[in-house]
Amino acid sequence: MSERRRREPHARPTLSEIAELVGGDDPVRHLRILKTGATFAEIEQALAWASGAGDVLGEEERPLSGRVAAVYEILTEDAELD
Repeated sequence: MSERRRREPHARPTLSEIAELVGGDDPVRHLRILKTGATFAEIEQALAWASGAGDVLGEEERPLSGRVAAVYEILTEDAELD
């Protein structure tokens, strides 16, 4: 991935960059995230919340919205099934 693009938080990542950011081997999931139109910063924020940072940041005070919320839903839908 181009470091220049990575430094631009408002840039939209490619499918391969999303796969690198999110990890895992689920191309459908990566494509769904791409279709949200989320930027690097939005995906990274959703990843932070999905890993539990929302508990520290206080989910109740400032809920997720827009593309961040859409990516968060995709990232956490498997956890909801457990």
